[in-house]
Amino acid sequence: MKRVVRQSKFRHVFGQAVKNDQCYDDIRVSRVTWDSAFCAVNPKFVAIIVEASGGGAFLVLPLHKTGRIDKSYPTVCGHTGPVLDIDWCPHNDQVIASGSEDCSVMVWQIPENGLVTPLSEPVVALEGHSKRVGVITWHPTAHNVLLSAGCDNVIIIWNVGTGEAMITLEDMHPDVIYNVCWNRSGSLICTACKDKGIRVIDPRKETIIAEKEKAHEGARPMRAIFLADGNILTTGFSRMSERQVALWNMQNMEEPMTVSEMDTSNGVLLPFYDPDTNVVYLCGKGDSSIRYFEITDEAPYVHFLNTFASKEPQRGMGFMSKRGLDVNKCEIARFYKLHERKCEPIVMTVPRKSEMFQDDLYPDTAGPDPALEAEEWFEGKNGDPILISLKNGYVPVKNREIKVVKKNILDSKVTKKSENSSPANKSASSTPSIVSTDFSAGMLNIPNFLFYSEI
Repeated sequence: MKRVVRQSKFRHVFGQAVKNDQCYDDIRVSRVTWDSAFCAVNPKFVAIIVEASGGGAFLVLPLHKTGRIDKSYPTVCGHTGPVLDIDWCPHNDQVIASGSEDCSVMVWQIPENGLVTPLSEPVVALEGHSKRVGVITWHPTAHNVLLSAGCDNVIIIWNVGTGEAMITLEDMHPDVIYNVCWNRSGSLICTACKDKGIRVIDPRKETIIAEKEKAHEGARPMRAIFLADGNILTTGFSRMSERQVALWNMQNMEEPMTVSEMDTSNGVLLPFYDPDTNVVYLCGKGDSSIRYFEITDEAPYVHFLNTFASKEPQRGMGFMSKRGLDVNKCEIARFYKLHERKCEPIVMTVPRKSEMFQDDLYPDTAGPDPALEAEEWFEGKNGDPILISLKNGYVPVKNREIKVVKKNILDSKVTKKSENSSPANKSASSTPSIVSTDFSAGMLNIPNFLFYSEI
C-alpha cells in the first residue's frame, strides 16, 4: 500500500508567539530600503538595526531584557550611514560585525552583560568597499574570517585578526549581490545576483565552479543558500511575479531538481536553514506568515510541512542558533520577528509526550569552537564544524576577547629613522580605538597592540 501521508517527525511542528511581557517593545526598527533580515540573535544577545538620526545604529539587548526598551538605551553607533546588515560571530557570542551605507565594515566587542554606554569605537574598521556594504557573513568554521559584499559588486574576505583584506573577488558579478552563503565547511560560497544568476565560487582559488543564469525569471530579488548535502536552495520570482522555491544540484545546474510556486506576494523570501533537522523556514518580508519545509532525498525533495500565521507583517527576522534553544521543551527553532515598533520571539516546537531528551530532534550540532585559525584557512586547509551535544543543555563557556594584531609598516624598515619613531609608536598604541588606514599599502595599519588576552 502506498502511503497517503508522508511520514515525518516534523509534520506536527507548530509555532507559537510568546506573551507580550516576553517581547522587546518600543523599538524603532530601521526603515532603510534593503532586503536583509535587520536582526541577528545568538544565545546571549539579540541585535536589531534601528532608526538613527545622523548615522547608523543597532541595538544589542541581552535576551532576558524584555519589556519596554527605553529610548535612551545605548546603541552601537559608530557608522556614519545607515546600517544594512549585521551578523554575530559563530565563535564568540560577544563579537558582532556590521556593514553600512558608509562603505565600511566594523567589528564590535559587546561587554559581557550588554551595553551601559553607547559604543562608537569598533575593535576594527575594515575599509575596502567603494559603495555601500549590504552583506556580512562570518566563516562557519575558521576563526576571525569575515566576508563582506558591497553594491560595488565586489566580495572581500577579511582576516579580522590583522584587519587585512585577504581575498578580493572582482569582475565575477556584473550587478548588485543580493546574498552570499558559505557551505558547511566554509570551502565554497554561493551567491545570488541582480543579473538573475546564481554562482558557486571557490574563494581561495578565485574561480566560479558552477553557475546558472536566470535561476528565476522574475526581476525581484533572489536568495541562495547551501544545504548540508551540498545542494543549493533558492528563492525568487517567476516571470509572472509568483514567488518560487527551487533546489539545485551543484554538479548539474542546467535544470533544477525541483521548483514550486508559492503565491503572488511581492515580499522577498528570506530562507533560514537548520542543517541538523534539514528543515528550511521561508519568511517573506512584509508577510505575516512563516512557511516551513523539510528537505529529503526523495522526490519532490522539498516537502511542505506547515505555515505559522499571524496578523502583523514582519519587517525582519532573526534566527536563533541551535545552542540557544530550550531542548527540554522540544524547541527546534526560535525566530525573532520584527514589527514596526517591537521584536516578538516565535517558538517552533515538536509536540512530544515524553520529558526525556529527544536525541532524534537534537543530533550533535555545531559548537562555538572554530575548527581552524584564519591563517590555516587562507593557506588552503578546510575543517568541518566541531560538534557538541545538547543533551544537558548548552552551557556557555567564557569567551575570549577578540584580538586584532596589526602589522606595523615601520617594523619592516630596519633603519635609524624607524628606531627614532618608536616613541611615537608607543604614544599611538595607547589609543587603540583610533584606526589609521594605509590604503596605498593595501592594508590597515594599527600600531602594535593587542585587544585579545586570554581570560
